[in-house]
Amino acid sequence: MDANHNFLASEIDAADVWPESLHHPSLTPEDLAALDGDALGEVPLVSAIIPCLNEEKTLGICIRKAFDAFAARGIRGEVVVGDNGSTDNSVRIARAHGARVIHQSIRGYGAAIQAAAEAARGEYLIMADADDSYDWSGLDVFIEALEGGAELVMGNRFAGGIEPGAMPPLHRYLGNPVLSAIGRWLYRSPIRDFHCGMRGFTRDAFVRIGARSPGMEFASEMVINAHRAGLDIREVPIKLYPDKRDRPPHLRSFRDGWRHLRLIIARAPDVVYLVPGFTLLVVGMIGLAALASGPVRIFGHYLGIHFVALATMSTLIGLSAILLGTLAKVAIASYHPVEGEKIVPWLARARAVEGLVFIGAILAGAGFTADFLLALRWILVGGNMEQSVHLAFVITTACVAGVTMVLTGFVLKLLLDNLSHRHGF
Repeated sequence: MDANHNFLASEIDAADVWPESLHHPSLTPEDLAALDGDALGEVPLVSAIIPCLNEEKTLGICIRKAFDAFAARGIRGEVVVGDNGSTDNSVRIARAHGARVIHQSIRGYGAAIQAAAEAARGEYLIMADADDSYDWSGLDVFIEALEGGAELVMGNRFAGGIEPGAMPPLHRYLGNPVLSAIGRWLYRSPIRDFHCGMRGFTRDAFVRIGARSPGMEFASEMVINAHRAGLDIREVPIKLYPDKRDRPPHLRSFRDGWRHLRLIIARAPDVVYLVPGFTLLVVGMIGLAALASGPVRIFGHYLGIHFVALATMSTLIGLSAILLGTLAKVAIASYHPVEGEKIVPWLARARAVEGLVFIGAILAGAGFTADFLLALRWILVGGNMEQSVHLAFVITTACVAGVTMVLTGFVLKLLLDNLSHRHGF
């Protein structure tokens, strides 16, 4: 076994994370004695991260290619396999080829990668699948980009070439291009291939990315969080080959595609919630102000009750979008805080909860009072009710908006308390 293969051909649990686990009180002297000597000395430059679930046919090929790439470049490297409960010979094959095996009981592509990456000891981590669809011998482009200052290096299969049969037409011409386009739009990202499974990153970048999704959507979360954290992200062309497995892939096109899409949308509150929300709110409030006293004519067009209803709808949807977007930003910050965030720290310092509840209570109180007086007038004075229908829409909008603001304020209080408990905002 050469020097590159001299890294722990043993299994450790995902809870034992390097290097902290070396000093963990639960690690017995016998455990320490079982560790390879090199593991306690010089650390590898690169860790190859391979998620695995019943990949006995191709896993050995991938591990061998990775070690050969380390040897060709003259660097120290290790292979860490994140096993997700394989029932075939994958674990035995991984160990026989000199890889460390990290067992992850939580099922999912993302969970397996997280376990392996947390246990990896290299300065640079490069991940790819175990089905030999990515060329593990071509690690140079990732290592060179990382050594050149990149913090996350994405492979681009569309730039490097896709071999016939390597990617289903549905994924090649619809799924990947559409999801990547949505991601580029929502996050102003230059990445052309959001879901390439081969990518490299520094150890520090992995911590700052903080992705935690257990499933396939982990790939999207990595890119999104890397942009949020302001990392240096670069893209390199790579080739995609037909996988060598003899079973159906773990990927489920529509299920996993939806998981990617919902995560991409949910993590973009500025574009999805706040910008449309402010636009709708302003348009709706202008409409309500113009139509509160009755129908009007603008450039010869009659604007009556139907336009009041539209203005009401625009106002309430806009306000709801703003409030939900604010809650979404706080929720995201609670598990992925980043430097440079302005709105969430301001909310934590500026008594936003009290302000939201106070303004909402005044608005709702004024609305309910006006609604009561209007109803009393109809009952006691009588007259044509149609003359005050426009005003009734405005009053009802104020009532609904005020109550929504009050209730949202208390939910915001819960989220800010959680944020403060976690990160001391």
